Amino acid sequence: MALDILQQYGPMLLRGFGVTVFCWLAGTALGMLLGLMLALAVRYGPRWLSWIIRAYVEVIRGTPFLVQLFVLYYGGPLVGLRLDALPAGLLGLTLYGSPYFAEIFRSGFKAVPHGQIEAARAIGMAEPAIALRILLPLALVSALPALVNFSIILTKETVILSIITVPELMYQVQRMSTETFRYLEANAVLALFFWGLVEAISRLGRRLESRVTRHLERA
Repeated sequence: MALDILQQYGPMLLRGFGVTVFCWLAGTALGMLLGLMLALAVRYGPRWLSWIIRAYVEVIRGTPFLVQLFVLYYGGPLVGLRLDALPAGLLGLTLYGSPYFAEIFRSGFKAVPHGQIEAARAIGMAEPAIALRILLPLALVSALPALVNFSIILTKETVILSIITVPELMYQVQRMSTETFRYLEANAVLALFFWGLVEAISRLGRRLESRVTRHLERA
């Protein structure tokens, strides 16, 4: 890629990358929080609520993110939900990621030895305290690799937000390609940006996994 083109479009690409990172961080954090709430509701809530949540999980997991985003952004005004592109994209990422995070947390809860839960109940601990001090910390140990892996998947789903004109990296790369007709070079830059982001997330995930499993290594 010519140096003058890179100088011309570099700031625009960096702004787009900043929007991509923001969308990924916000969508991942909100999706993880909602997924945790769903997993706890399935575990501790009434059966009818569990059925509703499972139906929601199956619908979201069974439909493409692109379709969900179109329905949310273009179909929302039909029911009074009018959102700008960026809020719609963040809400879409949150709703798309939450069922996957909920299933990850649910499997993590199942990995917690039942004897430890029973022991906590035997000494009189309340259920909220058991969930906060025993269930969640132990579930995180087994769920962390899957959480990191799906967080990486969400980074690549952010490119779909360009369809609704969120000015993230893919949107800026498409604009650059249209104006310069340098499609190969522009998409190579896109790949390099995402490779760097994914590599950073992977390294951070490995460090977190090492910290939360340190007590197992000592044992």
